[in-house]
This record gives sequence, structure tokens and C-alpha cells, in this order.
Amino acid sequence: MRGLLGPRTQDNQTGPFLRYTAVAMVDYIRDALASYQPRRIERDGLPRAGVLIALYDEEEPCVLLTVRTEMVEHHKGQISFPGGAQDPEDADLIATALRESEEEIGLQRADVEIWGQLDDIVTISNFIVSPYVGRVTKPAPYAFAPSAVEVAELLTVPLTHLHGPSLNTEPAPWRGRLVPPPSYSFGEHLIWGATARMLGQFLELTKTATRP
Repeated sequence: MRGLLGPRTQDNQTGPFLRYTAVAMVDYIRDALASYQPRRIERDGLPRAGVLIALYDEEEPCVLLTVRTEMVEHHKGQISFPGGAQDPEDADLIATALRESEEEIGLQRADVEIWGQLDDIVTISNFIVSPYVGRVTKPAPYAFAPSAVEVAELLTVPLTHLHGPSLNTEPAPWRGRLVPPPSYSFGEHLIWGATARMLGQFLELTKTATRP
């Protein structure tokens, strides 16, 4: 499990300068989420789900994403945020997102500070998904434990990469077919579908944070 950008040098913002800007970036994101009022969707008959957009400080702020295995029921092989369907025993959808993150990648709920929520969305599989944004409070390296049944690979994607030229605004190839925009490229991976939609809103809300 690692980011795919390779080693960084002093010429591309490491050391004290990167640490300073990373702290400022995190503060800005937290403040932006605290003041945001998410759009809620209420639609009878559709199951609900919660996902976690987790910020993880690995040299610089990153977003945690999973590559799904071929053994899961929905969205085989796609990239997603940790999360899943709400269980009856979940107190709320935040509890759902935290429980699923613990089950999928071994991220303990006590190690996550929730900062806010983005807009609900309806997926192609007819779930109403509520995305929550939080930060992993323990320093890297974290002892993640991805589920072999659900997670083929755990990705740490730097925010600066996602705010760079990773966005695709035209259909992009994935497994022999074209998938609709928006999508985001990360090495050999393509982030598309509901995950890209949620990621896009998060990036739009926080884009000022990555400016030098």
C-alpha cells in the first residue's frame, strides 16, 4: 500500500515548506467542511449507505481509496471509498462509514476524526450514499489491515495529484470499454463512477487549500 508518485525532492516541495503547507491545507479543509451544509436526499424504498473520505498524512495529505476485488457483490474491480450499506444496529450513517472502514481496511473508528459531510448521491446500484470526510489521527505508517475478500489494493492518493492534471473530462478507457466523465487517473488506476462524483465535490470544496 503506497502512493504511486515516487520519491519527492527539495525541488518539488518537501521538508519544512511542505510540512507548513500541509498543515495549512488540512486547516483549510477542516474549516471548509465545518461551514458546509450538505444536500440530503430522502427517497422511500432506497437503501442507505455511508462512506468515508479519509485524509491520511503520508509525506503530504492523501485520500484513502480501495480497489475492490472480484468477490464483492457490487462494482467489482472499481475504486471506491471505504464504506457500505447501513446495518440496523448502526446508530447513524457516520457509524456505518466508520464500521465499514474498520471492516474493509482495518482503520479503527477511534483513530478517525470526522470533519463534515458532503452531498448525498444516488448510485447506479440504487443506494443513497452519504459521504463523510475525516482525518486519520494517528501518524503514518498506520497499521492498515485490508480485507482480502473486499480489497485488492489500498491506495493513498495525494491531494496535490488530484488537484493537478488527473481529471478526465472525456470518456476514458476502463477494462475494454469507455466510462463517462468525470474520472481521475492515478498511475495505472482510473477513479470513475460514484466515487469520482463524490471526489469531485470534495476537490471543488477544498481546491483553494492546495494553492501555494
